[in-house]
Amino acid sequence: MTGELFHYPRPTRIKDAAMNIHLGLAPLVSLIAGILILIMPRLLNYIVALYLIVIGVIGLLGAGNYRF
Repeated sequence: MTGELFHYPRPTRIKDAAMNIHLGLAPLVSLIAGILILIMPRLLNYIVALYLIVIGVIGLLGAGNYRF
């Protein structure tokens, strides 16, 4: 015993070394809102209001835990 609390086996083949990419919903909404503000600055008030409503609904429903 080497004193380590956790032992993670190393991948033995290249195929076993996979990379997972997780995309959260809130950052995606932020990115879309930012792009829309850059494209249509006249709609800033509506975009910010819509962003806050969407993020609020995501927070209330717990949809921020979903991963795509």
